[in-house]
Amino acid sequence: MPAKIVVVGSFNMDLTAYMERMPRPGETVGGHRFKTGPGGKGSNQAVAAARLGAEVTFIGRVGEDVFAQAALDFWKQEGINTEFVVRDPNNATGVAPIWVDDKGENSIVVVFGANLAITKADIDRAADIISAADVLIVQLEINYDMVAYAMQVAKDKGVRTILNPAPAGKLATEVVALADYLTPNETELEVLCGKSGDYQAAARSLLTREGQTAVVTLGSQGAMWLNAEGQGTVPIFKVKVVDTTGAGDAFNGGFAVALGEGKSLEEAIRFGNAVAGLSVTKLGTAPSMPTRTEVEALLKSQ
Repeated sequence: MPAKIVVVGSFNMDLTAYMERMPRPGETVGGHRFKTGPGGKGSNQAVAAARLGAEVTFIGRVGEDVFAQAALDFWKQEGINTEFVVRDPNNATGVAPIWVDDKGENSIVVVFGANLAITKADIDRAADIISAADVLIVQLEINYDMVAYAMQVAKDKGVRTILNPAPAGKLATEVVALADYLTPNETELEVLCGKSGDYQAAARSLLTREGQTAVVTLGSQGAMWLNAEGQGTVPIFKVKVVDTTGAGDAFNGGFAVALGEGKSLEEAIRFGNAVAGLSVTKLGTAPSMPTRTEVEALLKSQ
């Protein structure tokens, strides 16, 4: 049985420029190339999960513009259920201008648009789908109230929740408590808990109830996990890095699928690391998400 994943989140059309180095304030630099492509943390995670063989439903909003149609066409191509995607007549589809330098580092500006207009009614319409899910994933590119509401609906139905607190933002303690799994990177962890330096202490401060697990992605240092039962670190896979954009989304999509398939925590983290590792070997965000066959091959090779 494939894992059933529900993603409540964002779609942004990525507008990506590749250049030798980032411009300084007030400076113009020439770029090598420019491309558009489907992105947004929620959509990226949905695509990652779908390419790994999961049954994926996306809940969100887009506008009534060309970017919205591109999103719907792309999700259909990826086999993602879009029954609960709303066309918003009052807000434009989200966009994300991205700069990527020759070292693979990136800077991103996001204009969220319709993503911030998701309502309780949008989520309630999908109550039956959420109830049947193995895992629900949320991020912070939608209205924070809807982040909390989506997790509460899932919690009421006994569905596991992953809160990927990205981009970095501050959430109320009671919202964080709704997450079964918290998956910040270093920056997101510092903003979320207001502490810097000691990642272990910071992550532990997020865990306010039984059954919660923090998984902190630490780049080349791997992924650190901790919960009431223990802690550990799962190393990354050695790959040639081309573009790090979307690596966190790849990890979360893979991690969710592995949990939905019944893998142990460390197995799920290793699986997520493999998905993320493969994603950074290609340009782009959603287009760089690997297939199940590619992930299985990497898992066997290292």
